Amino acid sequence: MNRLRSALWLPLFDDLADPREVARLAADAEEAGWDGCFVWDQLCWRAPVRQVADPWIVLAAVATATERLRIGPMVSTPARRRPAKLARETATLDRLSDGRLTLGVGLGSDRFAGELSRTGEQLDDRLRGRMLDESLAILAAAWSGEPVRHRGEHYTVDDIAFLPRPVQRPGVPVWAAGFPGNARPIRRAARLDGFFPANLGHPDQLAEVVDTLTELRHGEMGSYDIAVGLPLGVDPEPYARAGATWWLPEFEPGVGLDTVRGVLRDGPAAYERRRPVPPLRW
Repeated sequence: MNRLRSALWLPLFDDLADPREVARLAADAEEAGWDGCFVWDQLCWRAPVRQVADPWIVLAAVATATERLRIGPMVSTPARRRPAKLARETATLDRLSDGRLTLGVGLGSDRFAGELSRTGEQLDDRLRGRMLDESLAILAAAWSGEPVRHRGEHYTVDDIAFLPRPVQRPGVPVWAAGFPGNARPIRRAARLDGFFPANLGHPDQLAEVVDTLTELRHGEMGSYDIAVGLPLGVDPEPYARAGATWWLPEFEPGVGLDTVRGVLRDGPAAYERRRPVPPLRW
């Protein structure tokens, strides 16, 4: 079994809406032995949260404050972004971080803050899914450095070369999020570089997903990542045995700086030995 890597997974709300504070947390996490720092990508959140930061500005600050951590939005919703703009953002951030960017993607949801309906975005899940797939095709073409000529159902890119390219080849790794019981997100993830299952209830549930992905990928899982978000205090080792390659302790929206510092201070190895506590209820 490969070593299970660890990453902070930070909701950029209230105390964590200051990019300088998040950059300091990331630098401390790197020193303490963590492997990554991923951030939420939300436009708004429900009360009592009031302050929200932009993930790309925060990640730029994190990139300049660290040297080793893998970074990225976990997860972003391409259906509410223009893929040409996202191509520029991802390539630039990958270069700024010397090739440490991972792009987490998903359909997004109107459930928590109405951020899709309140900004006039597409509410139909199937249509957002097609927009996501079209965006991913444009990103892959853009990261190649060759001129992109795309005329699709939702987007047009007419003969633009997106240079400079990302540091990583053939492009930025992409992890797709989805619920384990939904076949379409798992099929999408199998074509990409990783899967981020939402709302896992048990390691056996993850093992079933890993079996499905292994079949879809014809056994080619050597460089494939599976990241799991787990409530504070839950032992990640059973999930590692089930096939997880990354684990992300979950922080509730509006978490304070002291709580985050308490988790990262002693490093992931010390945290894994903590006694399990009941999961947070969002």
